[in-house]
Amino acid sequence: MDTAKAEREFFVSISPHIKDKETTSRIIWTVTGSLMPVAVAGAYYFGPRAIFTMVLCIGASVLFEYAFQRFLHQKVTIRDGSALLTGLLLAFNLPPAAPFYIALIGSFVAIILTKQLFGGFGFNIFNPALLGRAFLLISFPRVLTAWNAPGAAFVHIDTVTCATPLALSKLDGVRQLFNQSGGALRLYADLLFGNRGGCIGETCIIALVAGAIFLLWRGYITWHIPVSFLATAALIAWVFGDSRCFFGGNPVFHLLSGGMVLGACFMATDYVTSPACKTGKILFGAGCGFLTMLIRLKGGYPEGVMFSILIMNCFTPLIDKKFRPGVFGTRRTR
Repeated sequence: MDTAKAEREFFVSISPHIKDKETTSRIIWTVTGSLMPVAVAGAYYFGPRAIFTMVLCIGASVLFEYAFQRFLHQKVTIRDGSALLTGLLLAFNLPPAAPFYIALIGSFVAIILTKQLFGGFGFNIFNPALLGRAFLLISFPRVLTAWNAPGAAFVHIDTVTCATPLALSKLDGVRQLFNQSGGALRLYADLLFGNRGGCIGETCIIALVAGAIFLLWRGYITWHIPVSFLATAALIAWVFGDSRCFFGGNPVFHLLSGGMVLGACFMATDYVTSPACKTGKILFGAGCGFLTMLIRLKGGYPEGVMFSILIMNCFTPLIDKKFRPGVFGTRRTR
C-alpha cells in the first residue's frame, strides 16, 4: 500500500479507540430541541410575558458568556449551545411575569458565578440554572412566589394571580384541593395539560414527558436518575403524605405537581453535575427524591426539587469516587 494513502486512511488514537458521531454540541442542541414543546406550552398558557422572560434569559445568558470569554481572551464557546440551554432552563424555573431584572440577575449568577468562574462548561459543581434560581429565590422571595393564572397574561397582565397546587395543598391538604378543583380527575387533567399556576416550564407534564421520552430514545439520558427520583418521591408521598395516618398519601398528585418531572428528567440528569456510573445515578436520583419530599412535607417551602438537586450535586464527586468502575483488565480488591 502506498505510504501517502496509508497516512490518509489510518489514524492512531489513545485507547480504547472508540469514535462516535455524537458531540457535546450536538447533544446540547438536541436537548434544547426536546424542550421546545415545553416552551410552546408555557407561551400558550402564560402569553407574551412568558415569551419575553424566555427570550431575555436566553439572550442575557449568551451575552454574559460571550462578554466574559472575550474579556479574558478565551475561546468563545457560545455556538455549543450550553449558554442558550442554561438560559432556557432558568426561564423555565421562573414565574411567567417575572420582572426583567430577575432574568438578568439570574442569568449572571448562572453563567458567570456558577459556570465561568469554575472554568466553564464541564467544570461547574452545581447546576447553573438551578443555582441562579436559588439565588433569586433567596434574594427576591416575594417576586419568585407570585404566580399568574393560566390565560391571564393574554387579557390583563399582572392582574390575575393564583397559588400553585403545591402551595394550596400545603395550606389546606390534598383532599380539600380536590374539592376546590372539582374532583381528582379534573385536577389531574389540569396538572397533565398545564392549566395551573407555576413556573413557565413546569406546568405541562405531557410536554415534559414527551421530551424526556425522546431523550431516552436517543440515548442522551438513561432511566436511572428519573426513575429512582420519581419512584422514591412517590413512595415517600404514599407512606408519609397524609399527616393523619401512614400509607394514606397521594403520590400521583406529588408527581404531577410542581417541578418534579422537569427536575427529574432535565435538571438532575445534567451530565456535568450528576454521577457517571449507573449505581451512582440511582443513588443520586433516590437522594433527590427523598430530599424533595422531605422539604415538601416538613419544610417551610411548598417545593423542594431545586434544593434537593443542588444538595445532591455536592455529593456527586463522593458518589463517583465510591462507585467508580474498575479499570479494564484489573481485579478490584476488597
